[in-house]
Amino acid sequence: MSANQTATAGSIDTPRAAGAPDPRAAGATFAVILSLSFCHLLNDMMQSLVPAIFPVLKASYGLSFAQVGVISLAFQVTASMFQPAVGFWTDKHPQPFSLAVGMGSTLIGLLLMSQAGSYAVILVAAALIGLGSAVFHPEASRVARIASGGRFGLAQSLFQIGGNGGTACGPLLAAFIVVPAGQGSIQWFSLVALLGMVVLFAVGRWYAAQRAAGAVAGKKKAVVSTALPLPRRQVSIAVAALIVLLFSKNVYSASMGSYYTFYLIEQFGLGVQNAQLLLFVYLGAVVIGTLLGGLVGDKVGRLPVMWFSILGALPFTLALPYLPLGWTVVFSILIAMIMASAFSAILVYAQDLLPGRVGMVAGIFYGFSFGLGGLGAAALGALADVTSIGTVYQVCSFLPLLGLATALLPKLGRG
Repeated sequence: MSANQTATAGSIDTPRAAGAPDPRAAGATFAVILSLSFCHLLNDMMQSLVPAIFPVLKASYGLSFAQVGVISLAFQVTASMFQPAVGFWTDKHPQPFSLAVGMGSTLIGLLLMSQAGSYAVILVAAALIGLGSAVFHPEASRVARIASGGRFGLAQSLFQIGGNGGTACGPLLAAFIVVPAGQGSIQWFSLVALLGMVVLFAVGRWYAAQRAAGAVAGKKKAVVSTALPLPRRQVSIAVAALIVLLFSKNVYSASMGSYYTFYLIEQFGLGVQNAQLLLFVYLGAVVIGTLLGGLVGDKVGRLPVMWFSILGALPFTLALPYLPLGWTVVFSILIAMIMASAFSAILVYAQDLLPGRVGMVAGIFYGFSFGLGGLGAAALGALADVTSIGTVYQVCSFLPLLGLATALLPKLGRG
């Protein structure tokens, strides 16, 4: 247990002898991290409903593909571009209950989307759902770090696997509920958002108690230093290198998330249901890789995990476009696990690189992840239109080479 945790536990629990360990403190903070992970699952599951309902909206309102694209833009602009601004603000003015408020924005957006009678209302609803996600990610990442007890990688991994799980489950729920039942069925998911608000309100109370006890930034005697650990120029180069790593990881992930089923259908003649099942297996491997990456990163350092995660996937990505079905499934699982291990290492390294800016860093990197994934999927779709799905994977197979940018990252502490 860290010193901060011990002091905090002593201020909110029953009195005990000075220096005596509190057997409930670790459990309490672990419960906070799991609560955040659960709400991350709910958030990303609801977020994934937006693109899943596009075919329903297009058919119901006679929309063009361009109009569908504008709905996606309204959602993505608020979901990705607002995150750094939210993180920057909450770094200076922590808001313990903003998590519940953000989930409330998602709830309102879902209700509006389910009852929307015009294109304009659909756009507002999509923007509100995106705004809820923009508020959630930076502050939730900060609280997960506070509750980590120094095990930053594990905390961020546990938080992230919730989002991975939600992304994996969302399309399945949409396929079995929203698409058959229609637009109005989205209102049932507002109950999920309401559950998330209740859980996040409890997390907000815990966070507020931590701040009141002087355990986090915001009280003069506990102000966190924002001094850069390295010269500004070196920090700028390191941040640029991290963005290159994210680009490599997220564009390849976009190729799998958006087009893997099409590849399996076209290349091996699988049915849609079987292809979707194998996509679910791939997304499940992402969850496992994310957790393992956090655990290993806490023990061996962030840089070794980043080197392994990006470059380690290269032999498998290079071979994937030329394999039979069985080996394609095996290699896709290995790629998912290896590449997914990088995210928590990248995020924690960036937070160490820019101390005192936990929310802003989380906002930037979650925002970039979402934005790069969306842009990558669009660009790869255009490439597939003029070539083939197979060509997409041949081109993407070289993306892990960008992992060489890890050489530009200086060692921080234990790395």
